[in-house]
Amino acid sequence: MVRPKVPLLSRERIRVAALTLIDRDGLGELSMRKLAAELGVQAASLYGHFPTKDDLLDDIARGIMGRVDTAVIECGDWRQGLIEWARSYRDALVAHPNFVPYLASGPGKREENLRAADAVHGGLVGAGWPPREATMIGAATRYLVMGSTVGSFSRGFVDDVQVYRDRYPHLDQAHLLRAKADEIDAESFELALTAFIDGLGLRYDALPRR
Repeated sequence: MVRPKVPLLSRERIRVAALTLIDRDGLGELSMRKLAAELGVQAASLYGHFPTKDDLLDDIARGIMGRVDTAVIECGDWRQGLIEWARSYRDALVAHPNFVPYLASGPGKREENLRAADAVHGGLVGAGWPPREATMIGAATRYLVMGSTVGSFSRGFVDDVQVYRDRYPHLDQAHLLRAKADEIDAESFELALTAFIDGLGLRYDALPRR
């Protein structure tokens, strides 16, 4: 039997190729035509696996969100549970910052997002947070995570000291940031997360108890 020149298509192969294209070129550059060219097939070949581009994007979203650990929020310690959930959430997103805008749109329409929201809300209410506060905490944590993954602060600076030396005296070390971008981004997230949890702790302690 003659072996096919092009490996057989599968949902997994298409999904991986699409995410690779998004990581490299950006979400706006993904089209079924470009994806087919990447895979060495005709665009029509993709539609038997994913009828629309949105079906493909939703499948990618499920895969990414499936890596987020929501069980930790129900462990009994709401502070540690929230920290571990936020870290797990960021870990899942940080490798694919170009895909974050899609994850930010319509979260209430996806099973994985609804399951996470349910677990977080249930864990916080079970720990004594009023339902309205629990909803806001879940949303605020999501804002914090997504904001930390959508772009790198440190990589936004050029590595030429002359750019800053004369005009921006307080940024005289900014040219060094790019070399330590991952470290700075991760530690900045931890700083924001810790400050957030500490602030919530004060709010929690002030809640009226029955």
